[in-house]
Amino acid sequence: MFKKLFGLDKKEEQSTPGEEAIVAAANGELVSIEDVPDPTFSQKMIGDGAAIKPIDGKVVSPVEGEILQVFPTKHAIGIRTAGGAEVLIHIGLETVNMDGEGFTAHVKEGDHVKIGDALVDYDLELVQEKAASTIIPIVITNHEELESVTVESAGELQAGITPHLTVKYKR
Repeated sequence: MFKKLFGLDKKEEQSTPGEEAIVAAANGELVSIEDVPDPTFSQKMIGDGAAIKPIDGKVVSPVEGEILQVFPTKHAIGIRTAGGAEVLIHIGLETVNMDGEGFTAHVKEGDHVKIGDALVDYDLELVQEKAASTIIPIVITNHEELESVTVESAGELQAGITPHLTVKYKR
């Protein structure tokens, strides 16, 4: 009764922004998603986005949001942004076969992250040695629910700073 009288029983409505920026998750060079040497990514089978050729072994959050999943092998992380975009950060290609060797996760499912928060540190040289590629695809896995995914930068990217992608939401 108290909650109803004072309007405290109303569910909070979340507003979806018209668009959200996604910054670089790693330091390195921008690579077109079509140039990722794996058809799962290059043919956009699991999402649209872009990739980064990393220069070090640090991955940070490219968005503010909630950690949806940290793969047991720590080579991939899913994040949902405030607006609802689902971002997959996949560190290297065929890194699942490394079974977590050389990877240290700093987050877990359910954590809330801000742009630039540390997600994963990994041994770049070990990935170069044991995986098919060091490239880091960053894809929006629910891209079909969005109006568009646009690549915003070219050349060198600075983790947690350089705009990388923009997602526009359907109205």
